[in-house]
Amino acid sequence: MAPRIVASDLDGTLLAPDGSVSPRTVDALAACEDAGVVVVFVTARPHRWLGELAAHVAGHGVAICANGGSVVDVGAQRVLEEDGMDRDRVAAVAARLRDVWGPHVHLAAESARGFAAEHGFTSGHEQPEGSPRAARIEEVADATTLKLLVRVDARVPAGGPDGFVAALQDAVGDLAHVSTSVSGAGADLLGEVAAPGVTKAATLARWSARQGVAARDVWAVGDAPNDLPMLRWAGRSFAVGNAHPQVRAAVDEIVPSHAEDGVAHVLERAAALARRVAGGGPR
Repeated sequence: MAPRIVASDLDGTLLAPDGSVSPRTVDALAACEDAGVVVVFVTARPHRWLGELAAHVAGHGVAICANGGSVVDVGAQRVLEEDGMDRDRVAAVAARLRDVWGPHVHLAAESARGFAAEHGFTSGHEQPEGSPRAARIEEVADATTLKLLVRVDARVPAGGPDGFVAALQDAVGDLAHVSTSVSGAGADLLGEVAAPGVTKAATLARWSARQGVAARDVWAVGDAPNDLPMLRWAGRSFAVGNAHPQVRAAVDEIVPSHAEDGVAHVLERAAALARRVAGGGPR
């Protein structure tokens, strides 16, 4: 079947290891545009990290950001929808995390307005100048938090990112949904906490339905555990060769790694099938 939508994760999937969009992927995105196949970026990134990608979706289109917490107009860098946690829920989640890890847990928050963090929170990513900081995230969190970021500097659970996510979910219970966009042994441990039921899959399904597109007409590509709900929902699923073992085991097909333009393979196939359908050939 020719897809009407291709949904792709970004880091570790569509983007090359250096974070760029390869020339082949640029051409494949343009081919989908010409063939009428909509490409949706579905990412853990906040929308402020998408500016350089607008040109690759012809300056328009949408992205689903913050693991499903927001729907963003890519060209305008404008949040169209948000589904997050209010201040009371953020405070309750923070309290449960501190009950387990005490002063060793450090939190940050992404919202539609920007980034805020506790003094002890560190990140390898550049943080926006002027971002508010406080001893506790509750003091600087926005009215709606799209994603709460969690780091722990001691007594880290065994099992790498998977064990860390499991421990975080046990700590917060049904107050929130925990995931991570990192994978692999030795990966930087970062928990990503969203409102209950908020996932890439849930937001993609809701947005697709409003476009009149069913799951069977969507292809999805990913690499990390936070992509699994989306991959299971889509009509056809793909993992790049560098994907987490759980992801590789869950998909219909494995394509080359993100260093080898794996997503471009998927986009080229989608565009070719769509052109065949438009020309009256078999679906």
